[in-house]
Amino acid sequence: MSDKKIITKKSLAFFEEYLNNASPTGYEWEGQKLWMNYVKPYVDTFITDTYGTAVGVINPEAEYRVVIEGHSDEISWYVNYITDNGLLYVIRNGGSDHQIAPSKWVNIHTKNGIVKGIFGWPAIHTRDRAKEEPPKLDNIFIDVGAKDKEEVEKMGVHVGCVITYPDEFHVLNNDKFVCRAIDNRAGGFMIAEVARLLHENKKKLPFGLYITNAVQEEIGLRGAEMITHTIRPNAAIITDVCHDTTTPMIDKKKQGHTELGSGPVISYAPAVQNKLRERIIETAEAKKIPFQRMAASRSTGTDTDAFAYSNGGVASALISLPLRYMHTTVETVHKSDVENVIRLIYETLLNIKSGETFSYFD
Repeated sequence: MSDKKIITKKSLAFFEEYLNNASPTGYEWEGQKLWMNYVKPYVDTFITDTYGTAVGVINPEAEYRVVIEGHSDEISWYVNYITDNGLLYVIRNGGSDHQIAPSKWVNIHTKNGIVKGIFGWPAIHTRDRAKEEPPKLDNIFIDVGAKDKEEVEKMGVHVGCVITYPDEFHVLNNDKFVCRAIDNRAGGFMIAEVARLLHENKKKLPFGLYITNAVQEEIGLRGAEMITHTIRPNAAIITDVCHDTTTPMIDKKKQGHTELGSGPVISYAPAVQNKLRERIIETAEAKKIPFQRMAASRSTGTDTDAFAYSNGGVASALISLPLRYMHTTVETVHKSDVENVIRLIYETLLNIKSGETFSYFD
């Protein structure tokens, strides 16, 4: 399979639309509808759950079940407090970065639609440079152009409204994809492309494949925790993002060395089942797919942990996409890495047989 055929004009158009759509944690369903509509021609049926996780299923009658998974939610803010003079203070919904907030436009989601706002910041002329305060959660604020609290409330804005950034998809230097929420709608895109390629290449799998786009990862792997008990898989391959550690102010002695353009990153961690991981590595080597390695200490911090420790233990592994500037509005990945993650998941699935336990004692 040539990687040149993986990302088509149609699939790239879907990726752009999918990224540009807001899908904050707890409010993922519009993005899930886009994703399901794209995946629909390539699967037999869908499973959805109460909180919005969506699963496209191939061979739903098969007893042996394999999951490939990404998560659909993006970090965001909540309105937490409205001042008498009409300014909004916020709390995090996921790991939102307070330092990038000043001077950013925002979309405040209300029952009546989007209300625009801006993260204000005092002008440089007015600040005491000897005592400058950095942006912090308790000093960043949103201005919606209202004169007082009453006017804010008339706009439909109230405590609990969720807030996202409007920043949209761009291509940088021909082969870098830049957007907010690439963490981890790139994962949803990549597993959707695996489904498309299996269908277009007429590959018949000897097991049920559950293409899982989970919700609520950013606040503790909650969507995966829920859906794994519905699916009860025998094996799970998770894809998420990891850090490109070659940019400034990152300590490689702490974070390891992984970089854009050098291929998928395969994790070593207690939650990663060693035999399944070795199957992935053997596949990469056989198909000449470049890859990198990463070690995690106690947990991967991804949905891998939720799948691994469910249902009495599920053989799980993690394939990550190197990304720069995580949890900012300019998250950046390399086109070739996206293609190679897709290739690696696709080729690994073709190397899994129905009934495999991945047991260390077989």
